[in-house]
Amino acid sequence: MGSVDERKAARALAAHARTVAWAAEGTPWQRLLRAISGDRWGHQPTGWTEIRLDAPWQDTPSAERPGWRERAANLADDVAVDYTTCAHCRLGWVEQPYTLEKYQQCGLATAGLEALRLEHPGLSWHTGGGHFQDSRAFWAAVGTGVPGSYQQRDTCPHLPEG
Repeated sequence: MGSVDERKAARALAAHARTVAWAAEGTPWQRLLRAISGDRWGHQPTGWTEIRLDAPWQDTPSAERPGWRERAANLADDVAVDYTTCAHCRLGWVEQPYTLEKYQQCGLATAGLEALRLEHPGLSWHTGGGHFQDSRAFWAAVGTGVPGSYQQRDTCPHLPEG
């Protein structure tokens, strides 16, 4: 468990989940190359330098999934989730939500997922992978009342593979 101060800071950060700084995915030339190539070229390579923006939360290109984004709380340690959306199909996916044990039960994941749903209203939310046994209670809790309930579903044909 984290210290009282760390957990207090995490709870305060959860309250600011809608205060987000955004990083574009690549330079304007990289974005143009992606558009011309049908999204096959111009993504940052896996393992690229981590970005830290000056805001309580940040939204950056995913380092693991081309075309996806990562929403993260700006703590000294990682608290993040990868996500993507398809406006055409009205679907959204999240993958690999991660919160260090010392910050669990502070509301960070719940607040981060809620902020994504508010930014993308009307979507049905899913995961691409199955739920591990030890995370089923988490998914049941955060999926209550959410269209799609974060149940497993393959991505649509409009999106790159995650």
